[in-house]
Amino acid sequence: MFDPKVIDEVSRKVMANLPNGLQALQSDLQYNLRSTLGAALNRLNLVTREEFEIQQAVLSRTRAKVEALERRVRSLEKALETRENTA
Repeated sequence: MFDPKVIDEVSRKVMANLPNGLQALQSDLQYNLRSTLGAALNRLNLVTREEFEIQQAVLSRTRAKVEALERRVRSLEKALETRENTA
């Protein structure tokens, strides 16, 4: 999921930009903001860069295998067609 440090950093930046009157409620607001932000980000069902790169590599290998199988099928079909024409 999301690194809590990222959520803390975003909440700190939001808190730093609040008007002075609201900064007095900082701890309460920061807790609520952190909870709300964390819940919203978790609902997005995002993946980490590492997970994305792993799946990208899997997809690349799968694509290469499919292309090889397609070439093999074409070759076998051509051989079968040649065999049928000579018979």
